[in-house]
Amino acid sequence: MAATRSFALAGMRLSKHLAKLLTSQGVLLMLLSLAVFASFRYQTFLTPVNLMNIMRQNSMLAIVALGMTIVILSGGIDLSVGALVALGGVVAAILAPQGSFVAIVGGIASTTLLGFVNGLLVSRARLEPFVVTLFTASAARGLALSITEEKSIAVSSAASGLVWLGRGFIGSVPVPTIVVALLYFAAWFMLHRSRLGLHIFAIGDNQESSRLMGVNPNRVKLVVYTFSGLLSGLAGVVLAGRLGAGQPVAAFGWETDAIAATVMGGTFLAGGKGSVFPTLVGVLLLGMMYNLLNLEGTITPWWQLVLRGAFLLLVAIFQQRIAQRE
Repeated sequence: MAATRSFALAGMRLSKHLAKLLTSQGVLLMLLSLAVFASFRYQTFLTPVNLMNIMRQNSMLAIVALGMTIVILSGGIDLSVGALVALGGVVAAILAPQGSFVAIVGGIASTTLLGFVNGLLVSRARLEPFVVTLFTASAARGLALSITEEKSIAVSSAASGLVWLGRGFIGSVPVPTIVVALLYFAAWFMLHRSRLGLHIFAIGDNQESSRLMGVNPNRVKLVVYTFSGLLSGLAGVVLAGRLGAGQPVAAFGWETDAIAATVMGGTFLAGGKGSVFPTLVGVLLLGMMYNLLNLEGTITPWWQLVLRGAFLLLVAIFQQRIAQRE
């Protein structure tokens, strides 16, 4: 009897926790609602092939959005992420004849360096993040187009490890999906269980107050922008492996999608409040929208943009209403 009562109480607590989670995270509720709708409308939606395709195609954006979330939590913004993805992929493809290790490290190192420059200009030169990262975006995109002469660079067969990173499987799970899961768990731990995470939230909430508490805002900003650059490079390397080429025109508009996923996940644009896993839900919601529009098959690409924008606006309004009730 006591065991039954304990089991019932545990079930009630779990139900309340799930209900609180759903009501506090509008984007999660929208994702589940859209999934239910899609499962009835499209027979192929719930097939393992389609679901795996959604996860694999959106893994790169999820990596970029993770870096964007951490930057926004610190009170900043990074508009260079899309261009850095392209540059990282191009550098990796150029270095591919030297082997997978050199290609992967080179691609990530190139964008990490530019992320470090972003951090220096924001923290030391006290320039606005919007202006700094917009400049870096232009410079990185121009550099990618210049060194490739505006052409795609095929990934050499010598870099089989790079291709595996983008296309491979561990069991039945795509490698990029596993990379995303590991990164998000590590980022969650860093934000909520480390001093650096506490400092990121502190400067995002109130930089002057955090300074009085002994936090060094300049050092924290340097770290977060460098980390964002590193993740953008990693996303570019994975994308190059998936496509089999480094493309200088890749990832146009990804900074907008990364910001949208972050904001839909409940992270405040002003900084100081949010988390990483809701951002991942936001990325999945974006990916599911693209997938459903493709499954519909009768909507032109231009109207897809209109419908996507309208849906994102509805999600943002819904999320804001829920946040106001808390």
